[in-house]
Amino acid sequence: MSEDVSGLLTIAVLVIALAAVHVPLGDYLARVFTTDRDLAVERAFYRLCGIDPRSGQRWSRYAVSVGAFSVVSLVFLGALLMLQQHLPLARGASMDWHTAVNTSISFVTNTNWQSYAGESGASALVQTLGLAVQNFVSAAVGLAVAVALIRGLAARHTGTVGNFWVDLTRAVVRVLLPIAFAGAVVLLAGGVIQDLSAPQTISTLGGGHQTIESGLVASQEAIKELGTNGGGYFNANSAHPFENPNAFTNLVEILLILVIPFSLPRTYGRMVGDTRQGYAVAGFMAFLWAAMLVVITWAEQAASTAPTGAMEGKEVRFGVWASALFANSTTATSTGAVNSMHESYSPIGGGGALTNMLLGEITPGGVGSGLYGALVVAILAVFIAGLMVGRTPEILGKQVGRKEITYAALYTIVTPALVLVGTAAALTVGTAKAGLLATGPHGLSEMFYAYASASNNNGSAFAGLTADQPYLNLTLGACMLIGRFLPMFLVLALAGAFATQRRRPTTEGTMPTHTPLFSGLMVGVALLVTGLTFLPPLALGPLAEALS
Repeated sequence: MSEDVSGLLTIAVLVIALAAVHVPLGDYLARVFTTDRDLAVERAFYRLCGIDPRSGQRWSRYAVSVGAFSVVSLVFLGALLMLQQHLPLARGASMDWHTAVNTSISFVTNTNWQSYAGESGASALVQTLGLAVQNFVSAAVGLAVAVALIRGLAARHTGTVGNFWVDLTRAVVRVLLPIAFAGAVVLLAGGVIQDLSAPQTISTLGGGHQTIESGLVASQEAIKELGTNGGGYFNANSAHPFENPNAFTNLVEILLILVIPFSLPRTYGRMVGDTRQGYAVAGFMAFLWAAMLVVITWAEQAASTAPTGAMEGKEVRFGVWASALFANSTTATSTGAVNSMHESYSPIGGGGALTNMLLGEITPGGVGSGLYGALVVAILAVFIAGLMVGRTPEILGKQVGRKEITYAALYTIVTPALVLVGTAAALTVGTAKAGLLATGPHGLSEMFYAYASASNNNGSAFAGLTADQPYLNLTLGACMLIGRFLPMFLVLALAGAFATQRRRPTTEGTMPTHTPLFSGLMVGVALLVTGLTFLPPLALGPLAEALS
């Protein structure tokens, strides 16, 4: 079977699997966050922590809860990283303080940018108790905020958006844990390792020696993909044969990356009482995901005269098609895991992956963050359409007034400001510039990609950049922190603004937001905003390199 046929079949199987789980998983997620019933383990947790699961929170209290939980997570994980040398299962020295700060921010913000070698920079205890735990709870935080925004849109003048502690608990216990457990079992069956054996030193054919590490990989691999976290137990990430040994596990990992983000539009439709709304958002996400997949695959196939396409930086057990599919999916979500080196992609292929992040990772985006990012695009779309036809913009019977569009506009400019200012500043700092492997347009792309990845909480990299230095660790960490929580708080403020409104009845003048036409309008708004913001650096980086 030719690689082209194999690649097309892989994409077809993935699309069929996503379509098959879209309705049942989306409906299940809606039930999880709307039911009044608590599981026994949840009730025990609420009693232990003094939580009243029936009390609703206004957006400001919900935001404070998100912030408080994240601060505690940062302190706990940072302490683990800096003290790991003195803890059980230690391997080597503890991290430098600036690397530990960067890493703790990275995992708490669902970014999982790694400026250290996974297998040697973090012990098995830290990988499991620190990093894997954050893979669960950081994804749960994003999911909780998305549900809060949906509640704000669906609320009838209640003023509340839910209870963060209940949403967090249910997201972990009812959604992430069971699916990650099933995913880990499947990955184990496919050959991903899961043990705590001591490192083994072997003699190579060239007469040298190599240390082979092991670890609890399958369990962490499952949640790193499912929670759109990224990172990797090993430095080679999902290109490592212990993390991703074959084409079957590669397909499973891509499915885990996309399954919740592509099912959340159904959840949105069910919770607002109109499934057509969810299909419109899903259509917007799917169109841009598919379009960029075509661009990246074409670029990598056309980059070489060899029949197999451009194989530099790619694993032979995956090839171009599966590598491009993984690259598109991991950058279209906030995952950042890689099964090939994006640094080695053609200018257009690498630029495509970069563009996915610059769109805001909304196609379909991360767990929770992709949906609320897409809903912000929908709000901008109805506002622009309302201005064009001279009507008051509304979405689901809620008016998009001055306060609401202010929150949406601020959300839209946060990440571009971080990316552009961060990249420009880093290119003027000698130590940061010294970390670049390349010069010229590709060197610009390396730095631009790093700040786009950090600010969008992606975590992948053009690996030619040596980022483990104080300036880059701290500034990239700041971009991760601001890029995660400032937009999140603006989304919660938006949810609160909608929650205080009464729903207006639908009239002949109401713009429908459930049609293919509206999905197309969302596509146009997303492309227009991204193009106006990022075209100059894209032209000076990937496009200039492609034309040179």
